[in-house]
Amino acid sequence: MAEGRYVYCVAADSKAARLGNIGIEDNQVYAIPYQDITAVVHACAPTPYESQDKEVVDKWVVAHERVIETVQEELGAVLPLGFDTIIQGNDQGNVEQKVRDWLKEHYEKLKDTLDRVKGKREYVVQVSWDTKTIAKELIGSDQELKDLHQQIKAKSKGAAYMYRQTLEKLLGAKLEQEANRRFHDFYDKIGSCVDEMKVEKLKKEEQPRQMLMNLSCLGDPKEIHTLGGELERISNMTGFFVRFTGPWPPYSFV
Repeated sequence: MAEGRYVYCVAADSKAARLGNIGIEDNQVYAIPYQDITAVVHACAPTPYESQDKEVVDKWVVAHERVIETVQEELGAVLPLGFDTIIQGNDQGNVEQKVRDWLKEHYEKLKDTLDRVKGKREYVVQVSWDTKTIAKELIGSDQELKDLHQQIKAKSKGAAYMYRQTLEKLLGAKLEQEANRRFHDFYDKIGSCVDEMKVEKLKKEEQPRQMLMNLSCLGDPKEIHTLGGELERISNMTGFFVRFTGPWPPYSFV
């Protein structure tokens, strides 16, 4: 019967280490080396891990992540692979040789990427703002909005309604301009504190809070205090909120 090897990550080390029964469903995790890189695997059937039970799947995913973090601590730089990455063997071939062939085929790219992420970790930065708070600040500081807001108070009920419609439209445009300005300002300042950044999809939040930016950042843990200082400055600004998580294996940069 054909076999498979579940691949957790590729590490910058040629040690054929056995890491113990720390894998998904307590499988024994070990390394298959090629030159100075190695694939970290466990033996499995040549089929994906599938279940309708969310708790079971969550346990698998947590185990997957735990193995990668353990390898990162023991073997150094890693290229984490996604959950359910399986190299399939066949009835005639040696599945471990197929893993080595895969490492050989992609060696240059794998090696270059490992060198790029060596000693670095991934951090997630999300910045949100309270649109209601920011809108009040804009009405108080932007002369065009301030004038329109004052005019509404002096108008009749019917006319005031039309002016409010105009104010809301103009305020929406001003908020969009401000969001763009803030994004570029924060992006430049955060970017100066890390080695690489990727802009991720924004996540929906409950109004009036709105996410402005969602970044994956690659940086040296020894230098990440500079990023922490910049994020603290942003979080101290009225109406702004920061979420910062990590360190993680560099999923977004491999």
